[in-house]
Amino acid sequence: MAVTRRKDSDKLPISQRIDQRMPNPGRRQMTPTNWAIKGELFLNCSCTVFCPCVVSLGGHPPTEGHCHAWMAIAIDEGHYEGEDLSGLNVGLLVDIPGRMGEGNWKVAAYVDERASGKAYNGILQIFSGAAGGTTGLFTMLVSEIIGAERAPVEITREGNKRGINIGRKIQGEIEMLTGKSPDHPVMVSNSKYWMGPDIIAAKGLRSKVRDYGRVWDFDNMSAEICPIDWKGPKP
Repeated sequence: MAVTRRKDSDKLPISQRIDQRMPNPGRRQMTPTNWAIKGELFLNCSCTVFCPCVVSLGGHPPTEGHCHAWMAIAIDEGHYEGEDLSGLNVGLLVDIPGRMGEGNWKVAAYVDERASGKAYNGILQIFSGAAGGTTGLFTMLVSEIIGAERAPVEITREGNKRGINIGRKIQGEIEMLTGKSPDHPVMVSNSKYWMGPDIIAAKGLRSKVRDYGRVWDFDNMSAEICPIDWKGPKP
């Protein structure tokens, strides 16, 4: 179901931005926490063919030698230390200089403006890796968090298309690749990929990033869609 856009959605009060207050990952430590997220992650990146990181588990270089991407996370069910995260959306800007598994990622996070204070901080803990569990590897892969802010993160999921809109900062729409059977898209199954075992191949339709000095366009570039079931460390 389509989401109504908000006017001036990219003009947020400076009090809602914490760009300069996110700690450097070199000083971050993992603090295992009780959390869980179920939903869907989809992304569009700069690879010209389906992302080699999926099948190589981050060991093969991206097709262009670097990976520029936006990611969208729709949380269908979730919690962080008892705080409900269900129904919230998250957007990420991701800048990886080489092989995914070699780290040095630079990341910006856009957290749903509807999130409570605890939910907002919890989501940042999860996606920085500090909460441990499925995303704990981010403490090693992410070298710099270039920004984090509340934003009107609008996500649409209709049929074989997915979309994200964060004002004029990130605007993206992707479409699943059609398989031999029209009701079963092209996909990689039973993989050990960090996002999840089943990844649907897709391509960018209209896709761009305009934030933090990045000017990226991903029309017709590689995209993927992955159901997620992430958790914090086992007690």
